[in-house]
Amino acid sequence: MRALQDYSWPWVQEQVAQTIDIWHQVARSSGLGGPRYSLKEQLAREKAYDHALRAVEREVSEPPRNQLERLQSKDRITASFARFSATALGLEDEAIRLLTDEFLPMGTAVARWARQFDATLSMTDIVQACRNAWTVGGLQPLLGDSTGITPSILGYSLLYPYSDNYLDRPDVTPREKLGFSERFRLRLRGEELFPLDALEASTWTMVKLIEDEYPREAYPQVFACLLAIHRAQEESIAQLNCDARCADPEILRITCAKGGCSVLADACLAHGSLTGKESLFSFQWGALLQLGDDLQDVREDMLRGSVTLFSRAAASGKPLDALLTQLLAFSEFVGAQMDDLPSGTSELKDLLRMSWRSLIVGAVAKSQNFFSSGFLQDVERLSPFRFKFLRKRQERLAGRQGLYPALFDAFVEAPEDNPAELPSPYSPKEPGFRAEPEPVAALTLMG
Repeated sequence: MRALQDYSWPWVQEQVAQTIDIWHQVARSSGLGGPRYSLKEQLAREKAYDHALRAVEREVSEPPRNQLERLQSKDRITASFARFSATALGLEDEAIRLLTDEFLPMGTAVARWARQFDATLSMTDIVQACRNAWTVGGLQPLLGDSTGITPSILGYSLLYPYSDNYLDRPDVTPREKLGFSERFRLRLRGEELFPLDALEASTWTMVKLIEDEYPREAYPQVFACLLAIHRAQEESIAQLNCDARCADPEILRITCAKGGCSVLADACLAHGSLTGKESLFSFQWGALLQLGDDLQDVREDMLRGSVTLFSRAAASGKPLDALLTQLLAFSEFVGAQMDDLPSGTSELKDLLRMSWRSLIVGAVAKSQNFFSSGFLQDVERLSPFRFKFLRKRQERLAGRQGLYPALFDAFVEAPEDNPAELPSPYSPKEPGFRAEPEPVAALTLMG
């Protein structure tokens, strides 16, 4: 029987302290581990990359005229992605199957449901929700479950595009943000609050999806997780416009709490309860993903004044070499903890490890100015593609503004049914509630 964790804030603080200890321990690691690629191998993989890119561009250049053509186009794009994964990424058949038959359908299901639920959600918002769903897709087999979207995972994946976007808006006063955050906390505690506006209606609907799958009386740890990530999110706001008085240890504490609680909630919602080992692994995986995101966003964070370990070091003119080496070592440590979990195939664990390394190494290619030249040459050997190639292809993709939306539509609008286990994205309007403009999301499932 699984031992239940209470996930109180003191428990979170203990996990943060343990994670920080590990972060400092791996700082003593030297060198860059992992597979390396010769120039010949990189050139061959770049050729496969371009072949797949051209295939996708051809596919979306002529929009499908009917639902059958949409489905055929989606199938051809998926097949092209499978060939790219085999040749450019060097993945084996089982890893490709995981990507095309499990992870990709999960993201498509979330995107399709979200678009039907709220037409005002941007593609960026929906992709953010899909990323969370893919994290769950990695967790589920590690916890002994099959991969798939559930109502609670759907609700949690969409909670934070709504709340984060509101809290990031410059036109919303601090008082308004605090008011929403307080009411959100009360709703997570189980209070039946009537939604004041479209934002609350959407947010309350997501909470209701979780409550319907996990009754509070039977699954108190699920809601303890949600309250923990809510508190961590509130504390993370301190990273915005944080001045010199906010020292690196405090920044690291906030980062680990936010990232750790986020994936911990994913794991708890995926299974309902966790063992101590599963809780610790999920928390550390979340910290790793948050640190990886901070590295990816270092330039943007510097511009908007959000202080992370990486943006502070970069702003001071200090090369990020040591932090990058430390992050890769931390990734290896988390991967070793994953290997200790009894469930999950070796192919899945290898795929997850590869995705973590790709996130980190790809961020280096994007932000090369923050690293020393000699270090860049060493890190580039860890990438299946040359950094110059990646930057040029990113510029090419950025210049084709219609490619991403067309690719997104090719999957979201393909004629597939809503998964049977998911509720309808439509629900009756709550009497007396009005909001302008009124998206489909300005609804509530209360009552």
